[in-house]
Amino acid sequence: MYEFEQALYDCEHFNAAVDPVSEKAQQILIVDDDDDILTAGRLLLKRHFGAVHTCSDPQQIPALMATHRFSAILLDMNFSPGQSSGEQGFVWLARILEIDPNAVVVMITAHGGVDLAVEAMKHGATDFVAKPWQNEKVVATLSAAVQLRASRAEAQSLKLSNQALIAASSGQEQALLGSSPPMTELLSLITRSAPTDANVLILGENGTGKELVARRIHRESLRANQVFMAVDLGAVAEGLFESELFGHRKGAFTGAVSDRVGRLEAANGGTLFLDEIGNLPLHLQAKLLTVLEQRQVTPLGRNDAVAIDVRLVCATNLSRAELADDTRFRQDLLFRLNTVELTVPPLRERVQDIEEIGRYYAKLYCRKYNKPHKEFAEGALAAMQAYDWPGNVRALRHAVERAIILAQGSVLESVDLQLPDTASGPSSDGLPGATAADEPIARDLNLERQEKRLIQAALQQHRYNISHAARDLGLTRAALYRRMEKYGL
Repeated sequence: MYEFEQALYDCEHFNAAVDPVSEKAQQILIVDDDDDILTAGRLLLKRHFGAVHTCSDPQQIPALMATHRFSAILLDMNFSPGQSSGEQGFVWLARILEIDPNAVVVMITAHGGVDLAVEAMKHGATDFVAKPWQNEKVVATLSAAVQLRASRAEAQSLKLSNQALIAASSGQEQALLGSSPPMTELLSLITRSAPTDANVLILGENGTGKELVARRIHRESLRANQVFMAVDLGAVAEGLFESELFGHRKGAFTGAVSDRVGRLEAANGGTLFLDEIGNLPLHLQAKLLTVLEQRQVTPLGRNDAVAIDVRLVCATNLSRAELADDTRFRQDLLFRLNTVELTVPPLRERVQDIEEIGRYYAKLYCRKYNKPHKEFAEGALAAMQAYDWPGNVRALRHAVERAIILAQGSVLESVDLQLPDTASGPSSDGLPGATAADEPIARDLNLERQEKRLIQAALQQHRYNISHAARDLGLTRAALYRRMEKYGL
């Protein structure tokens, strides 16, 4: 009895000397057949944790765990007189972990030494406290146990969030449409290359659907349940390239107010899609090559490298001839990227797919804008198939969307598509497709309309090569994209 009174005295004085720790809101469960131990434990821990529950009969553990979320459990190893083997504690430890695999359990006993502690760890215990305990050790052990439980909960939450994001991004994927011979060949190459971890380089004009091909590769790969990370290098400022791809530590440069994980590290285990790889300057191409060769990345401001495991898929609108120019693109990097090379055919080379694609987007935008279903008139289909679509599928999609919004009839006519007359030559205003009937337009001084026509002219002149059109217009790629979105181009 003297030992119990001394324990109570120690508890009161220890509680008075130590400020409450941050685990105030946490709940602790103590399971022991000794009521004195339960009382001493409750008095010791009540100042440091939100709630302390005690239990003298282990049979009550399942019911208590069903109604409470315990941050840590102190579990005795022997519950019968004369028992000292710890087997009873191991049985209940297993039952607790069966109910909650993430439970944090600290074993307590008056019998046993290092061997028994090691055995408890093997069975899934987090730590071990011997009786009679030291107050400081018990509080420190339970504080560490509570932090461990919080870390496990956070890791589980992040895992579930990541799975939800992966599922959401997969569900929003657009279809890769077409059954023409060029598309059939492309889909066959995707099916054969996707299950491997080979790097893939996708070539094709703007608007052909290179990102859809990249997503299809990811969906059919062994990494389909991992993240798909897309980066448009054309929209990343040169000075931010390393921070964007490699990450940085707080204070690494002016404006780095917090740590940031780079895209390469964030895509670890999954697929990283680098769009417009041809726009990357040569000195940054060298840095990307080093990362790919070493399979590790060093964030700005850090000295230690982080190992990465990513499947790299890149895309560019540059031609093979332009990629072969070593003043524009490093050939050693090209060899790294094009283990498998895929070319997405332009729409003018698969005319038979135009009707299928047009009908798909007509249904899509009728639903989006709550319009009654509209079919294409024969004249509209003929006009779509006769047009060479310099903007490819993207331009076709925008034309169909505009037609769905503006058409007044029950069917879509060719006039609703507002396709330019590409047969006519340039007029006095220098804009492709303009005729003498357009002379009043040439004298139009409205800035927005003139800007729209100028952007259309640049895009058509460069066959919708965004980089070249932006350069001639004196704009950045990002600025040109914003204007194209503004004018529905």
